[in-house]
Amino acid sequence: MRRLYLVRHGKAGDRHRFDGDDRDRPLTTNGLRQAELLAELLAESGAPDRILSSPAERCRQTVAPLAKQAGRDVELEEWLDEGSDALEALALLTELEEAVVAACTHGDVIWGVLDWLARGGVDLGARPDASKASTWALDWPDSPAEGVPIRASYLPPPVPPRGGIT
Repeated sequence: MRRLYLVRHGKAGDRHRFDGDDRDRPLTTNGLRQAELLAELLAESGAPDRILSSPAERCRQTVAPLAKQAGRDVELEEWLDEGSDALEALALLTELEEAVVAACTHGDVIWGVLDWLARGGVDLGARPDASKASTWALDWPDSPAEGVPIRASYLPPPVPPRGGIT
């Protein structure tokens, strides 16, 4: 079984209040905590063989703890950036040969992928979601990885312990 973790970046600062290129907008303190918790959550299933990310700072920061824990580099991919073609991103991710891949991207790309999966007959549940710091685990048979995944599971954003950082 091959698995793709499609991760939405954690909580970032308000894009309308950020002075600078939106690609440089970082995670908030809560977003950084979400990234740490996400690394712990995904590590429970085993370390990814590859970790990909949109070049945006908030995406890089989201998967940095996972990369550190897995002993992997984060590979930056323009086709995961905000505004990218979701079908192209999914096609490129599907072609990867590694058993487990984590890819961090943006809400518009994830919603585009989910729309395509739903039209392909993949059960996304009654109310699909793509909250910040959430993950979709998509599973394909070992080979070849063509067509739609055989299973899609939503992992909600990890919740900091009560009294944690907000």
